[in-house]
Amino acid sequence: MNQASLLSVATALPPHSVSQADAKAKARALFGGRPALFDRLAKVFDNAGIARRHIVAPLDWYGGDHGWEARNHLYLDAADALFCEVATKAIADAGLKPADIDGVVTVSTTGIATPSLEARNGPAIGLSPAIARVPLFGLGCAGGVSGLATAARLASASPGSRWLFVTVETCSIAIRLDSDDPAAIVATAIFGDGAAAAVVESGGQGIATIAAAGERMWPDTLGIMGWRVEDPGLAVVFDRAIPPFVEAQLAGAVDELLDGMNLSRGDIDRFCCHPGGVKVIDAIETALALPGGTLDIEREVLRSCGNMSAPTVLFALDRLIARGLPDRTMLTAFGPGFTCAAMLLERR
Repeated sequence: MNQASLLSVATALPPHSVSQADAKAKARALFGGRPALFDRLAKVFDNAGIARRHIVAPLDWYGGDHGWEARNHLYLDAADALFCEVATKAIADAGLKPADIDGVVTVSTTGIATPSLEARNGPAIGLSPAIARVPLFGLGCAGGVSGLATAARLASASPGSRWLFVTVETCSIAIRLDSDDPAAIVATAIFGDGAAAAVVESGGQGIATIAAAGERMWPDTLGIMGWRVEDPGLAVVFDRAIPPFVEAQLAGAVDELLDGMNLSRGDIDRFCCHPGGVKVIDAIETALALPGGTLDIEREVLRSCGNMSAPTVLFALDRLIARGLPDRTMLTAFGPGFTCAAMLLERR
């Protein structure tokens, strides 16, 4: 792509939070599937590397009988609030006003909004009525990287333009305590909610240059990760093969992407990765031959926020920027498809 500048990164969390111990106790009390199954898998709460998560509803809400309409109503209320908060912060941190934004890319896969979130909330935060809008659905955890890359491509294609990227995910709404699917218990143990945003500009100055981006999708992997649409609401698809798949396949995908950028792994000072789970983080370090513990920021984000899907990698990037962005950083995230999305940042 033609180079674009990253001007700001912002994050936001919903008002409610729950400790992992309380989440485990509540899930055990409310689980409507086979008790023996829960007991067999309950250690996932202890081994997830998570201390606390933020959620969009009080804990007692998750024990109610909620269908599609109720779940999506909560999604809209929560997503509207998070969109306004994080978008406003990202624009201000970029030293801009909402009217300065020419376009907005919105990524969200945990609910349905038609009109989309930026249409629902743009006027309230002062975005121009003439703003270009690109809502994206179905990207899952990869959406933090691929959505930001889309905004960067659109900015670089229109000299002088500034684009806002916002991703909002309310994964906890999809928690299902009525299911006998082991993946439902895993989701209950790791999912949190959150939002992230960034502002990009063609050319210009900023935190870093978005120098390149790319994706790799593997055939015959549709069943590894995603959502199933069922009557009570979304049902998570998590295959136990994700960590070993990452360990086996990531290095080749990253090397292929870097080769297209005329770089190699040795040219990257820091990989900044979506912390989908503690086993996934371990698998990334193994695959990329990183010393154990290298992805410390990712583990910090997972510990304090859980897996928030698409926004999570930008939480890690925000903390990396605060620590001090290295000369070359490569963002990576996995998502349904099965897909690896990557982006190259070069510090200014």
